[in-house]
Amino acid sequence: MGRSGVDIYPLQIGVGLEDVTTFGKFLGGSPMNVAVASARHGHSAAVLTGVGNDPFGVYVRREMRRLGVSDEFVITSEVLNTPVTFCEMFPPDHFPIYFYRQPSAPDLQLTPGDLPADAVRDARIMWFSVTGLSEEPSRSAHHAALALRGRREHTILDLDYRPMFWADPAEATTQVREFLTGVTIAVGNREECEVAVGESDPDRAADALLEAGVELAIVKRGPEGTLAKTREERVEVPPVPVDVVNGLGAGDAFGGALCHGLLAGWSLDRIITAASAAGAIVAGRLECSTAMPSEAEVLAVIDEGRSPNDLERVA
Repeated sequence: MGRSGVDIYPLQIGVGLEDVTTFGKFLGGSPMNVAVASARHGHSAAVLTGVGNDPFGVYVRREMRRLGVSDEFVITSEVLNTPVTFCEMFPPDHFPIYFYRQPSAPDLQLTPGDLPADAVRDARIMWFSVTGLSEEPSRSAHHAALALRGRREHTILDLDYRPMFWADPAEATTQVREFLTGVTIAVGNREECEVAVGESDPDRAADALLEAGVELAIVKRGPEGTLAKTREERVEVPPVPVDVVNGLGAGDAFGGALCHGLLAGWSLDRIITAASAAGAIVAGRLECSTAMPSEAEVLAVIDEGRSPNDLERVA
């Protein structure tokens, strides 16, 4: 549930937008990318989101279907345009991103009345993003969806904090802490954890998330790997080496593989290992949504020791 739109990515790496002359158009939005990644792993996926009544809205819905994600729950706005997002690529670690979502975005205009109650309640995984809490009526819609879940297993919050969507970090902290009480899994990096629970040290952040009520806390530590904790288990997984092309989709690939591992009943260590490999695979590719790996590609990395950069795209 949440953000969707169109990613307009430069086809020239290491060049500022003022000098870029060619671009590629891709399906985008973090929750959307997670759904695409889950579908790539063979699962049934849908996104509750919004688009404008414009050509980009047509593209989003068509591309969702092409990539195996249902558009049944996409709301069309007659007054707001489908958002577009631009980025710049300066590997290995500088990827400025520019959101065009003013004065608002259709996905932030979802209301409680737009919720497909049975689908929200019965989904084996429900994935939320912090961005959806940044504005009304989306905030109320997210809380209504959370109430429908009733803390059902695999109710996941991506701590995807984007400062440009919030008046100040304190407002985000207030909203996230309230939402965490109904969540069973939380995923974020150090900076996002600091906004959510006031801790950036990975272990303290994970403990604070567990104290807030989640059952599994996952803290992504960039070049230091990933920490995952429950009340009974602690797992540390090192990063997968990769020559980075575009780091923006790695977290969403991580999320899709996390969903897959949870549904497959894998051990926590294997889930985080696979999610880290999926993130590395996408970091080595230009685009995000269409770069999401299959299970075969992920297993080639974690079980066969293949380099993410050397993979041919496996059907």
